[in-house]
Amino acid sequence: MNAVDIINKTKKKVPLTDEEIKYLVNGYTSGEIPDHQMSAWLMAVCLNGLTEEETVSLTLAMRDSGDILDLSCIGKITVDKHSTGGVGDKTSLIIGTAAAACGVAVPKMSGRGLGHTGGTIDKLESIDGFRVELPFAEFAEIVNKTGFSIISQSGKLCPADKKIYSLRNATGTVDSIPLICASIMSKKLALNADCLLLDVKCGSGAFMKTPEDAEKLGRLMEKVGRAAGKKVRAVVTDMDTPLGCCIGNSLEVREAVELLQGKVKGRLYEVCMELTANMLELAGKGSLSECRAMAEEAVSSGRALAVLKETIGLQGGDSRICDDAGLFKTAKYSHVIYAPRDFEVVSVNAEELGMASLLLGAGRINKGDEIDYSAGIVLEFELGDKISMDAPLMTLYSDSVSDFSEAALRAYNALTFKTLTGVALT
Repeated sequence: MNAVDIINKTKKKVPLTDEEIKYLVNGYTSGEIPDHQMSAWLMAVCLNGLTEEETVSLTLAMRDSGDILDLSCIGKITVDKHSTGGVGDKTSLIIGTAAAACGVAVPKMSGRGLGHTGGTIDKLESIDGFRVELPFAEFAEIVNKTGFSIISQSGKLCPADKKIYSLRNATGTVDSIPLICASIMSKKLALNADCLLLDVKCGSGAFMKTPEDAEKLGRLMEKVGRAAGKKVRAVVTDMDTPLGCCIGNSLEVREAVELLQGKVKGRLYEVCMELTANMLELAGKGSLSECRAMAEEAVSSGRALAVLKETIGLQGGDSRICDDAGLFKTAKYSHVIYAPRDFEVVSVNAEELGMASLLLGAGRINKGDEIDYSAGIVLEFELGDKISMDAPLMTLYSDSVSDFSEAALRAYNALTFKTLTGVALT
């Protein structure tokens, strides 16, 4: 068995055996198979795809390249949730706490921001003192106490995925549904929760741009998860516009807190309640409608907020933000974009707003960049709003950028308008 034969088989659309895929993954992880050969195979996959059976084999081989967590020490049914990434996506802080308040355990490992999409770990690090790296025993203890904890991904989980993803990022082989599926599911299966809800984002701000691709990825991840013996469900949600009005780390945590305080509703609330209901139903807590009512009550009663507050405290963070979100650091600089005429906002390019927030310092353009946790954008409108001339459209914040001209232009150009007489503008 050798890498060249495996490359040629995928190039000719000849399915690989389970043993061949294990050989490839283990050989590359150990360093026996070099980058150039793995790159050639990844490109062949991008061009020709993999069968469902090959994707299952690849996922399990990547999962088995490192540790698999034993969550049996957690005394409740465990439910994990994964989002494929988007702009303004702070749902984990809401969904996880609401589900925990309803009696399931939500142990979660999350990542940092990738490109224009934000990362849950970056958001949590905007909370003063919050520890994202915990020993497993402490992580499990917090989950047993509060029902909820989020930490950064362990380096011992799925080392194959870490190495393969870095290579994909450098060789233009990211946009392959089988490779995306294997990357996501190998890490989720290594975490080893009883149930897994997959939030597949679709639209301008997501990696999956079309409903067809989002549904294809969702179905494939469900099949892979079930082949591994897990209860899995994929739900496609819209990411054509940002989730909520805030983009940027501390701004998004603040918005999540305000939702749990009962101050925020709208699309963010609806998406979070839908996803929480699906998590609870997967865990056997009742019908979807019963679980939706449970999720809403967990928020309206303040129990979900109490879970978040206790978890933040146990992970070393300043839990007072759950009582007063104004305790977050305020950016040194701000810039308001005003409407130049009367119009209606008819569409928003979420990816472009995400890129504008990167220019303000809210994410990493290069791998080693420092994040400005106070940077970001607050939208002052909702899709379909009729805006009067000189009314504020959005406010840009940064602690590190004082010249807002480039970011402001990009953010403004992300919007499509229609005059109140029916003429479309951009």
